[in-house]
Amino acid sequence: MRGINLRYVDETFDEHDVLAGFGLHCPAGFNFGYDVVDDIAESDPDRPAMVWCNPEGEEHVFTFAEMKRWSDKTANYLASLGIGRGDMVMVILRRHYQFWFTAIALHKLGAVLAPATFMLKEHDLEYRLNRAEVKALICTSIGEIAQTVDNVHADCPSLETKIILNGAGGGTMITAGEGAVGPALSGPEGVCAARVARDGWLDFNAGVTEASQEFEPVSTDAAEAFLLYFSSGTTGNPKMVLHDSAYALAHIPTAKHWHNVVSDGGIHFTIADTGWGKAVWGKLYGQWLMEACVFTYDFDRFSAAEILSLVARYGITTLCCPPTMYRLMMAEGLSGYDLTTLSYCTTAGEALNPDLFEGWREHTGLPLTEGFGQTETPALVFNSVGMVPKPGSMGKPSAQYTVEIQDDEGRRCPPGQTGEVVVKVDPRPAGIMMCYYRDEQKTDEAMHGGWYHTGDMAWSDEDGYYWYVGRNDDLIKSSGYRIGPFEVESVLLEHDAVGECAVTGVPDPVRGHAVKATIVLKAGYAPSDELVKELQTWTKKRTAPYKYPRVVDFVDALPKTVNGKIRRSAIRDNDTGNREE
Repeated sequence: MRGINLRYVDETFDEHDVLAGFGLHCPAGFNFGYDVVDDIAESDPDRPAMVWCNPEGEEHVFTFAEMKRWSDKTANYLASLGIGRGDMVMVILRRHYQFWFTAIALHKLGAVLAPATFMLKEHDLEYRLNRAEVKALICTSIGEIAQTVDNVHADCPSLETKIILNGAGGGTMITAGEGAVGPALSGPEGVCAARVARDGWLDFNAGVTEASQEFEPVSTDAAEAFLLYFSSGTTGNPKMVLHDSAYALAHIPTAKHWHNVVSDGGIHFTIADTGWGKAVWGKLYGQWLMEACVFTYDFDRFSAAEILSLVARYGITTLCCPPTMYRLMMAEGLSGYDLTTLSYCTTAGEALNPDLFEGWREHTGLPLTEGFGQTETPALVFNSVGMVPKPGSMGKPSAQYTVEIQDDEGRRCPPGQTGEVVVKVDPRPAGIMMCYYRDEQKTDEAMHGGWYHTGDMAWSDEDGYYWYVGRNDDLIKSSGYRIGPFEVESVLLEHDAVGECAVTGVPDPVRGHAVKATIVLKAGYAPSDELVKELQTWTKKRTAPYKYPRVVDFVDALPKTVNGKIRRSAIRDNDTGNREE
């Protein structure tokens, strides 16, 4: 191990070896492809970078030397198509290993990587392509996304080049294109072997395979646009979050001090599709800066049994996924699976109820260590290695940033008072977004007074631990109280009958708003007046009585954004008669 991360950081630790200070510097010429991937490939070529497999039975162990070779071939192919510095390239590749080839190639070329989910519909895709003026699009043949692209292409004048690759199954257990799946992809000669033909599209696998592996590095600038994500909120069109190359370096604490990755002999598994920001949090930047190996399972539908079986089969040492997936794994039953290789488990993104925390620790001996961040940022608050996590707390502010909880007047909130989580950005530190691309108004709304305003509400305790409350527009004001949905949802999720829930405010003539719980029941439970009363009593006993849901609505499914966030705004609009167009 070369200790590459140490080139860019200055760290100090307290008497308990917990990170106390963190400074990061990004050289003007830093390029993740050259300075991390290629550096490791040249000095430690056989170091494993990624173990990739799928339900169809294919498996590849990519070393850093192989990642360099394939990313160089991909860069040469893309450059031959006129893709270069500053070009926007949308990438919709699920969990295919070609995503990593493509991401590194685009970084080497100085182009802008714009990942997106395969679940986009025509309206979603057309908006994104036109708003970002995407020049080229690379997508999988699996599913309907290529047809969706074709359906909107005529209305997207900036889109010059469409490149498709045979996903060769992608967890769907189907045969696709010449060579089919299975044996066609087995072994080192099988990488990028499957071909696909589609009118108006270029074949990624064919083009990359035929391209030269001798790539001449090009000049890039770390301060220029590097990565663009579309951040879907609960209302309106998504914002375009633009990052420079320092964003990659800013994920060193994510991997080193939160995920606690093992650089030699370990393998880290973050369960995230490449269309979401969480993928680069846990499957690329920080992990490879720590010279660690990542694990990727190219599945179509989540199966708790499959995921649990992979832990022992591949010797997974560190794991990160949202609480929902941990709940599903707990429901599957952990006793039938060997999880002894796990040394550290992390989670983020939604309510982590104490029962899940304690249940997981009871079965594995490991606590679930939470963290918090956004598409606009790396990890801002987390339980750092060596800290003792408090169930339900996000942890403490990262030593990388100055993070506060402030009231509406910009004053720092004392312990126990709910306020907005803000980050000092004067000057803008590495890792915080450059801007909302092409939206100066939204950028100014988020960054003003020297602070980046996350829009997320929390409170801190006397020990400095942060406790999430909810989005500022999700707060419920009832009878003078400010109630965050997160805590109430967390309590409800502890009940055996509750599968999913969303807590909102519903107009009330006396209280202004009353707390409402919209609930999806688990199999085996049915709506009833008795169950409503039981859930209300349950909540009253476990949190402040004024927070209990006075209204309970049982539904088959909760409204969600394209990236799976609960759309509480849709529930509120339905309750007030304000339908979204």
